[in-house]
Amino acid sequence: MSLKVFITRDIPSLGPDLLRQNGFDVTIWSEQRPMTQDEVIDAARKADILLSLGENRLDSYFFSQCSHLKMVSQFAVGYDNINVTEATQLGIPVGNTPDVLAEATADIAFGLMIAVSRKFMFNYKRILDGNWGYFVPKANLGQELNGKTLGIFGLGSIGMVMAQRSRGAYNMDIIYYNRTRNTDAEQKFGARRVEFDELLAKSDVVSVHSVLSDETRGKFDKTAFSKMKPSAIFINTARGGVHNEQDLIEALNNKIIWGAGLDVTNPEPMHKDNPLLFMENACVLPHIGSATVEARDGMSRLAAENIISYFKDGTVPHCVNKEVLKKVKN
Repeated sequence: MSLKVFITRDIPSLGPDLLRQNGFDVTIWSEQRPMTQDEVIDAARKADILLSLGENRLDSYFFSQCSHLKMVSQFAVGYDNINVTEATQLGIPVGNTPDVLAEATADIAFGLMIAVSRKFMFNYKRILDGNWGYFVPKANLGQELNGKTLGIFGLGSIGMVMAQRSRGAYNMDIIYYNRTRNTDAEQKFGARRVEFDELLAKSDVVSVHSVLSDETRGKFDKTAFSKMKPSAIFINTARGGVHNEQDLIEALNNKIIWGAGLDVTNPEPMHKDNPLLFMENACVLPHIGSATVEARDGMSRLAAENIISYFKDGTVPHCVNKEVLKKVKN
């Protein structure tokens, strides 16, 4: 009897096709809306493996109802929606899909940096509102990025691509804050590891590429923004929970910092009346960091390969709780 995989959203076919080709029985949620937690639980009870999205809340209650699962494979890099501790205690490996979306997400961060620095969205809205008007030499001025300092909070694979883009295009100096050194970035880009307060004080652009954890949640708050340059730009393409949104709004309104570009918000989706959407120096996107054909296909493939590999030889190429792999759970 083949193992049953339930997928909580209609993902690119590359992954489901791979699973079927390797003998798995695949069922995909067909409705064009997110599943409720109760719906995920009901579906998971009938499956052996869950292929989930970041929107699915797999907390302690979920695992108390679905402790039979042999594996969870996440269609995402982040896994803050999953109680990994609970999964580990139950011997359930959790896979994710890193690296394949580094290029796509770094493009969004890089694009937001440019869009904010030159007020793209604000000036576009001027046209829509019929306010193009006549040339005013001192109006709607942005700032140039060449030779500025980019501070990266969380210099992993996405941050590395962001550093490469910024160094190559604008000859930006790269500083970064990590728990550990990134010697590769130091050698390639002359990056320098600094403490958090120095990152805030010296960066012309701060770009967030960290995971969301107890350590990073709300890290960029009123205190953090107050330590940044008045001319600084804040970019977040990681998780909305890393910044305090009300504090960010106040920092922009009070000119504590110069601008902000967000691909992630807190909460998501953002309300259409959020003040950030109407600010001159802000640009907000609806969490499209991985929204390329190449990235989403890659995520689908990795999510499937994590499952296939586990039931083939007990390994998971991208596993967030590797300690459970000592014993294959069949």
